[in-house]
Amino acid sequence: MEYVACNLCGSDDTELLYPDTLSKDSAKDGAEHLRCTSSSYGRHYAIVRCRNCGLVYANPRREEDAILKSYEEVVDNTYLEEREGRILTFRRRLDCLERLAPFAEARRLLDVGCYTGIFLELAQERGWEAWGVEPSRWAAEHGRRKGLRVIASTLEEASFPDDFFHVVTMWDVIEHLTNPLRTLRESNRILKGGGLICIHTMNIESPFAKLMGPHWPWLMEMHLYYFSPRTLEAMLKKAGFEVIRMVTQGRFVRLGYLLSRLEAYAPSLSRGLVRLVTTLGLKGLIVPINLGDLFTAYARKVKCAHR
Repeated sequence: MEYVACNLCGSDDTELLYPDTLSKDSAKDGAEHLRCTSSSYGRHYAIVRCRNCGLVYANPRREEDAILKSYEEVVDNTYLEEREGRILTFRRRLDCLERLAPFAEARRLLDVGCYTGIFLELAQERGWEAWGVEPSRWAAEHGRRKGLRVIASTLEEASFPDDFFHVVTMWDVIEHLTNPLRTLRESNRILKGGGLICIHTMNIESPFAKLMGPHWPWLMEMHLYYFSPRTLEAMLKKAGFEVIRMVTQGRFVRLGYLLSRLEAYAPSLSRGLVRLVTTLGLKGLIVPINLGDLFTAYARKVKCAHR
């Protein structure tokens, strides 16, 4: 375990928001609780808020190298079952991205934390030269088997050239990073001038998050940072970007999958509801969900960030 200073302002003056709920050795379990489809809600490190800038993050936490090693070992077959919902979700995000992207031709896109590459498939179908980086060896190989350009690494390890991409995306990724400011600065370096970065994450200051408090489902071991529109904009500015739009965005999921997420709170009820919708033939029904606690920031590169 290691203590870390605020990734936004560097201060180590914090206040405790939610105490550690992990047992002494449970943070050593490895990749199981880092799967995208993990339902380990309420299982998290101590979560603090920086008294200086307001950034919320996990502290202390496992060391960076140990976290990365666990992500490399992630296998998530449940994610493959949710493909249809992911396609609908990513298609809408791509629609919004394309309305804001400044480049009409020779479009090159990088999806950071691309997992199995569903977003890359959609972008490629629309004429983008789509690339992805993904630490999970299982997920990266799954994407490569579909003919996608996926590098099994972190963004920093991939060492792309300066000014190489027109767009960088991070869909539900920045909250997992051990050093998000470093990754944003690397994104700035590899983006062309005026290039677009798109970041989707949870909003710790949303009404739903405040209402749920310690029971907010996104309080999880895999999430190391909890942004608000205010703190994410501040970090993007520090990394050399100018925010041009922020919007609340939900997602699409199968009804059976959505009900299975209740198991962390009410196991018997969750299993009963899943059996019911399965019997009714509704388990695979795709439904929209938007509780107002997820948002996307779109920002342009305005300068080379100081590294």
